[in-house]
Order: sequence, then structure tokens, then C-alpha cells
Amino acid sequence: TLALAGYMVQREEGEWRLGPAAGWLGARYQAGFDIHNVVEPTLRELSQTTQESASFYVREGDERACIARVEGPQSVRHHVRMGMRLPLNLGAPGRVILAFSGESGGVYEEIRRKGYHISMGEREIQVSSVAAPIFGLNWRLLGSMCISGPSARLTEKLLKAHAQTVMDAANRLSYALAGARSEDTPKVISTWHP
Repeated sequence: TLALAGYMVQREEGEWRLGPAAGWLGARYQAGFDIHNVVEPTLRELSQTTQESASFYVREGDERACIARVEGPQSVRHHVRMGMRLPLNLGAPGRVILAFSGESGGVYEEIRRKGYHISMGEREIQVSSVAAPIFGLNWRLLGSMCISGPSARLTEKLLKAHAQTVMDAANRLSYALAGARSEDTPKVISTWHP
């Protein structure tokens, strides 16, 4: 069925690979988020500034999906594939999405107050990250942006230092996607709470 629909193609050696329909579907998915014109350059700038990998996640049901990523220049880094689905309740990017989706609880109140979240070894024991929310049209939550890397390099002190940089990049991206400030603009935009 997948081959008939063009999603899978069998090679002469008998192995299967993704077909053109899968590529078309991926391109349509990415086009909906204006990745090439707005998100990717922001991630690239964030990665260059922090020297870490930068990612953009959106909610997909009870999970988060990485829809854009720029690998950092460090030889030892945290690897996530675009399209990879991860839990919402583990790691800074997912917790930020939950917080700004209205999740209740002390940790989510704190994330909404600060406008960012730091995670150290929460989803993977040797991975740390800091994330901030991204808002789209009509200032509705679109997803979260983060930097991530090995905990040996991204200490709590360094993550706190990078938090402002991540928030600033997230705010710039939110303004690019949502437009001018309005009564719908979340209070966390353009604020900083250590």
C-alpha cells in the first residue's frame, strides 16, 4: 500500500527507501511553519551565539516534535533528528510548551513567570537545555525554542547565562511570526526574570 501510494520505493537490491510522496509530505509540513524564511535563520544565529545546537519544537498531541534544528559547532553535542517525537513532560522544550498551554502546577507557574525553563538530565541523564516559548499568529503558542548540549559543558551557571539569549531569540521570532504587540501579547514577551 505504501509503495502504491509513492511513500516507499524498492531498490533493485530489494531494500526499501522513502519515496517521493514522503518527501512531498515533509515539504508541506515544513512550509506550514515558514522554516526557511524565519525560524531557521533565528536558530542559526542562536547556535552561533551560544556555540550549542538550537532546536524548534511544536506540540503534536501528547508529544513534541522537532521541526527545525541547527547543529552547534562543538564536536560533542546532543543529537536530535528533525521530525523526532519526544515527551512533553521531560526536558525544557516540552515543559515550556506545557506551561504556556495552561498546564497547572508549581513548576509550570514558575516557567510562565520566568518565561524560560532549564532542564538538566531530565530526559537524558547527560543532556541539559534551556528553552523559551514561541508565539505565532494572534499571539497563540506555536512551540518552543531551545539550545541543548552535554551537561558536562552546559552547567547550571552557563544555562542561566544563556537563558536571556534564548529568550531574546524567542521574542524576536515571536514578533516575526505574530507581528506587532497587541492586547493578546503574553506578558512574558520582552521580560526577564532570573
